[in-house]
Amino acid sequence: MKKPAKDLKKGEKIILAGQTGIVQDIEISEIGKQGKRKVRIEALTEKGEKIVIIRPEDFPFQVL
Repeated sequence: MKKPAKDLKKGEKIILAGQTGIVQDIEISEIGKQGKRKVRIEALTEKGEKIVIIRPEDFPFQVL
């Protein structure tokens, strides 16, 4: 199931950079130059690595 980045919640499992990760934190910025808000997602992979990724609010993420 795909979900826009702005609708993700803490604790959800998503596929990030080809790896499964659990969302630890989400921050949504104000509207920028391109007219869309950005979402900063921190996730913890199964290997214990922390991944931080920034995407537009409507970017689709695969939720497990």
